[in-house]
Amino acid sequence: MKIFYLPDLGEGLAEAEIREWYVKVGDEVKVDQPLVSMETAKAVVDVPSPYAGKIVELHGKANDIIKTGKPFITFDTGEMVQDKGSVVGKLETSENKWDDGQVIIGAAKTKATAVKAMPAARVLAQQMNVDLSLVLPTGPQGLITPQDVKKYMEQQPSHASSSLTGETESLHGVRRVMAQTMAQSHREVVPVTIIEDADITDLPPKSDMTVRLLKAMIAAAKDEPALNAWFDGKILERKLFKEIHIGLAVDTEEGLFVPVIKNAQSLSEQELRKIIDDYKNAVRARKVSPKDLQGATITLSNFGMIAGRYATPIIVPPAVAILGCGRSRDIAIPRQGQIVVGRTIPLSLTFDHRAVTGGEATRYLGNVIKYLQG
Repeated sequence: MKIFYLPDLGEGLAEAEIREWYVKVGDEVKVDQPLVSMETAKAVVDVPSPYAGKIVELHGKANDIIKTGKPFITFDTGEMVQDKGSVVGKLETSENKWDDGQVIIGAAKTKATAVKAMPAARVLAQQMNVDLSLVLPTGPQGLITPQDVKKYMEQQPSHASSSLTGETESLHGVRRVMAQTMAQSHREVVPVTIIEDADITDLPPKSDMTVRLLKAMIAAAKDEPALNAWFDGKILERKLFKEIHIGLAVDTEEGLFVPVIKNAQSLSEQELRKIIDDYKNAVRARKVSPKDLQGATITLSNFGMIAGRYATPIIVPPAVAILGCGRSRDIAIPRQGQIVVGRTIPLSLTFDHRAVTGGEATRYLGNVIKYLQG
């Protein structure tokens, strides 16, 4: 007998969700035969068989969440050995402390870090079906206390009212990771948001605003590099980058993905547009590569394409900034002593005040506006 333990299907992923088994107990399988479709924060991937033999036990069913390193499949290979290897198909993990091993899924990432909680808090959370990763800790050394769990429960909508109807569903896949990521951001980041309008009256009517925003972010980062950075809050260390890797939020029915435009500073407008289109198609088809969802040094959320003027975009560590762009609108603008109808776009810049000063943030936003206005 051999037990196959769930490998790390990305870099630093703590868990994965079973979407569909391709095999059943009693099936004979070959090495590298696809066994199961698994959904992670990064992608949907097929897991190949590491052994040839008979399936004895499947440690989970569709929609179950399996932790990395936990028993996944038991094989009868004719050997009485348990293999606890955690790598399939030579999947590799990173030792680089700056490789966050995370992904925005809504500005969504997950990280293989254990939740620290007092035993009594764990028991209470289990009894009340509370996800401890969503609870804000206040105990010593970052421990979650029973009071923290109770406070979290008090803040949740009550399901007891008989006057309300609706279906309760557990979060899976992208939405589950998004919930965990937002809780992580709330615990770790000290966010501040500044807002301003950019006058785009003089731009050509059919300007590609997404591309122009990317170009504006690139130009601003060259003049004020403090926002194109990562920050490690545990050791109070920041890392500034010459390369500009821009995460681009893409909305889908399953949740928010943030593919990363690598080395955006070296790309032309035409190349940027092609990458944007390719990423949108890949994300919606769930064929985006995991490596394309990693490594953002700053993020753009162009939510104005749907609705909304201003926002407080959420930063996902270790990045320190995200720029939000709202819906453009016509307004009255004074020009040479006269009032004319002009056009503006609202911008919202959220930055982590632990790593970025107000002066650095306002200079960055000012440079974005300067570029957009031509």
